[in-house]
Amino acid sequence: MVVVSPTDTGIRQARAKTDRLDARTLAKLLATGLLDGLWMPDDRTRALRRRLQRRAQLVRARTRAKNEVHGALIRRLVAKPKVSDLFGLAGRRWLGELELPADERETVDACLRQIDFLEQEIAEVERAIANDALHSPEIRRLMTVPRVNVITAATFVAAIGDVSRFATPRRVVGYLGLDPRVRQSGASPAKHGRISKQGSAPARYALVEAAWSVIRQPGPLRAFYERLRVRRGHQIAIVAVARKLACLFWCLLTREEDYVFAQPTLTKKKLRRLEITAGAERGKVAPGIWSTNKALGKAERELARQAEVAYRRLVAEWQSQKKKRGAGVPVGAIS
Repeated sequence: MVVVSPTDTGIRQARAKTDRLDARTLAKLLATGLLDGLWMPDDRTRALRRRLQRRAQLVRARTRAKNEVHGALIRRLVAKPKVSDLFGLAGRRWLGELELPADERETVDACLRQIDFLEQEIAEVERAIANDALHSPEIRRLMTVPRVNVITAATFVAAIGDVSRFATPRRVVGYLGLDPRVRQSGASPAKHGRISKQGSAPARYALVEAAWSVIRQPGPLRAFYERLRVRRGHQIAIVAVARKLACLFWCLLTREEDYVFAQPTLTKKKLRRLEITAGAERGKVAPGIWSTNKALGKAERELARQAEVAYRRLVAEWQSQKKKRGAGVPVGAIS
């Protein structure tokens, strides 16, 4: 059996579509070798995909329950309390002391019970994902990128599976649907449109969400975002950073190297938090360890800022050389 994508057969766009004509079309495509079979994930990748999908479903259900509580408060014209988290300890205490009609009180109490149940289920799923991440060198390597958490790394690894299937990072970008559409005919210039959005939507969403966090961290990626934001706008720059993250992840997995501009203290903190999520015991912190980690983290952020400045200078020099010599500048001309 050969499993192929329906978009590669052209059957859905056919003017006449019957079982006989579809079978004849498939037989011709298969005989000429124009049908590329899909990659079938192994059991480990399939299990990771199912756990991530289950977590996304639980998070959406928890969000619906929280929105229902907010809706009940809005219907009664209740102002928002001065607490950071409405569903934390202080927020729940405020909800319990709030005077509401009987029907609204039943709604709020039922939603709170549902939120408690969903949070327990999310914690169980995240514990299983953390166990998989601790035994996966690929996920641990992707977590060396600052502001990239275990969910983003696991979602990317589960979406692409075996990275050796992709010869270039451009194929990974196209596989995830982050490549722009291109329309060109004859001698007219090519027109680039929106991204294709083909492939895994959760992986694309995770990369875009990670891009929002990465641009807040000093480093070359933030300089890349600010350079594009001036010319193309905020939304296009965010998608470009997500595309850059996909290429960066491909390079890290293919070369089996950690991120060059990683912050070791931040990476160690993320891995320790991952171990605690997986069920490890919390150990006592030695005296003075927090001040030491704070000083190291400050020094690492300063190095990241220096890397950002170096990237800006490199781009500025490259642009100036390109304007002087044209597009055919030799690769080694810029130091």
